[in-house]
Amino acid sequence: MVVTHPEQHRGRWRPRLDRPALVALLFGLIGVGYRLVLTLYTVPSSNSDEATFGLAALHIGQGRERPVFLYGQHYMGMLESYLAAPLIAVTGPSWPVLRLPMLALYAVFLYLIYRLTRRIYTPWLAVLVVGLLALGPERVVRDQLTVVGGRPEVKPAVLLMLLITVGLAAGTIRHRRLAVALFGLLVGLAVWSDWLIVPYLAVAGLALVWAVRRELFGWSGLLLVAGVVGGVAPMIWDNLRAGPGEDSLSVFQEVSTKAGPMPAWSERIRGGLLEGVPLAHGLCPVDGCGRWQQWFGLLYPVLLLAAAVLALLAYRRAAGLPRGARVGPVVHLALVAGAALTLLSYVRSPLAATSPLDNARYLSVLQLSLPAVLWPLWVAAVACWRGTVGALGRLTGALATAVLAALTATTLVVTVLFATSGVAAPRTEERQARELAAALRADGPREVYGDYWTCNRLVFNTDETVVCGVLDGDLSPGQNRYRPYWRQVGRAERPGYVVAVDSPMERRLRGLLADRADTALVREVGGYRVYHPDTPVRPWR
Repeated sequence: MVVTHPEQHRGRWRPRLDRPALVALLFGLIGVGYRLVLTLYTVPSSNSDEATFGLAALHIGQGRERPVFLYGQHYMGMLESYLAAPLIAVTGPSWPVLRLPMLALYAVFLYLIYRLTRRIYTPWLAVLVVGLLALGPERVVRDQLTVVGGRPEVKPAVLLMLLITVGLAAGTIRHRRLAVALFGLLVGLAVWSDWLIVPYLAVAGLALVWAVRRELFGWSGLLLVAGVVGGVAPMIWDNLRAGPGEDSLSVFQEVSTKAGPMPAWSERIRGGLLEGVPLAHGLCPVDGCGRWQQWFGLLYPVLLLAAAVLALLAYRRAAGLPRGARVGPVVHLALVAGAALTLLSYVRSPLAATSPLDNARYLSVLQLSLPAVLWPLWVAAVACWRGTVGALGRLTGALATAVLAALTATTLVVTVLFATSGVAAPRTEERQARELAAALRADGPREVYGDYWTCNRLVFNTDETVVCGVLDGDLSPGQNRYRPYWRQVGRAERPGYVVAVDSPMERRLRGLLADRADTALVREVGGYRVYHPDTPVRPWR
C-alpha cells in the first residue's frame, strides 16, 4: 500500500494524503509539538550524564576532541554528540539546542514506523501505533529526548533496515546494491552507538539474508560488509589502540555483571514484565507501576506468542507466491523475535530484579515491536466488528477491543498527568542548577569539587568557565569522566567545594574543616552550599 497518491493540479505535481495518512500526520505533529515544548523547557531535567555528551559536542564543535566513546567509557558511541556539535558550535552550551537532534530523530522514528506498519499490516493500525507513540510520560520522553546515548538513533536505523528489506524483496528499490550498502552502514553505526540493539540487528540481518540471499554472494555482499565496517570503524580503531582489559567487550562485560548472588528467575521476570514492559510503553509514571498498570506486562508474552503464530500462518498461506508477497510475515516475525530476545537479555541481568525502575530504559527499544504486538488484538477486533466470525470470535474480538481501548486510555491518562503535574519538579531542579551556575560564574570560585551529579552539569551550564572535579561522599576521588577537569582543579591553589545541603559530603567536609567551616562557607544557592576555604582540603593526598 502507498501513503500518498500523485495529483495533477494546475500543471504541478502534489502528493495527496489519504485519510489514514492525514490522521497519522496529525498525531505525529501533536507528538512532535508536545516534545518540542518539553525540549524548550528542559523537561525532563538535565543531569551530568547528559552534560558529558554535551561537553563532548562542545569539544567536537571547537575541534578540540574527536571522541569515539563517551568520556570515561569504552562501549557507548558518541553519535549523538556529533549530531549536536554543529548546533552547539553556533549557539554555545544550551540544553534545548543539545536535544534538538533527538527531537528530529523522534520525528524520523514516527515516520518510519508508520511506513513499515502500513506496508506490512494495515493503514489504520499504523495510525494507532503513531497515536500511541505520540503520547509519553516522563520515562518514555526521557529516553526519546535526553542525550544519553544510543536509543534515539538506533530505533530509526532498525526501521530503515527493515524497510530496505521489504523494498528489496518486493523489487521496488532500483539501486539495490546501494541499498544493501546502506543497510550495512546502519548496522555498523548502530553497533558503535549502542550494543543493546544487537538482538534487533540480528533478526533484521536474517530478514535481509532471506530477501536477497543470492545477491549477497556477489557485489552486494561485499558492499554489505564494507558498510558494516565503515559504520563500526571508529569502534574498531579505538579498540585496536586500547590497553589490556580496556577494549569495548571487556568493559561492557564488567559493567554488565554485578557482584553478589543472582536474584531468582522469578524476581527478574517479575521486574522485567510487570515493571519494565509497562514503563517502556508509557503505561506508568516514572516512580513505578501500580497493580492496575501491570496488566500489559502479563499480557505481553502472550501477545508475542500469538503474533508469532499469526506470522507463521501468514507465511505458510503465502507459500508459492513471489518473495515480495511473503516479506510481510518475515519482517513481522523479525519484530517478534527482536522483542523476545531483548526481553530475554534484560531478565538475565540482576538489575531487572534489583533496580527495575532505573533500568527500564533498556527496554525502550521494544517500541520497535509495538505493531507486531498489537497485530493479534487488531485482527481479532476487526474480525469482530466486521461480523465475519462466530460467537467465540465475537467474544474474543470484544476482549481485544477492550484491551486496545485500555492501552490507549492508560497511556493517555499517564501522559496527561505528567504534562499537567509532573513538570514542576524537573523545572525547579533545572532552575536551581542554573542559579548555582550563574552564581559561580559571576563570583567564583572557578575551580571546584563536587559530586558526580553536580560536576559536569555545572561545567556545561557555565560553558567551562567553572570546572569541577568529582568527589565521592567521603571526599575521595570519584568518577571523573573528563580527566582534564580533574587535573585543572587539582592544580588550583584554593579550590572551592560545591555540596548539596546536609549531604554526607558536606558533613565530611565540615568535619575536616572543623572550626574553619563557617568562615569557609561563602554562599547557599539552589539547594547547594559553596565552601571556599583558605587552604585546600584534599584528604586523598
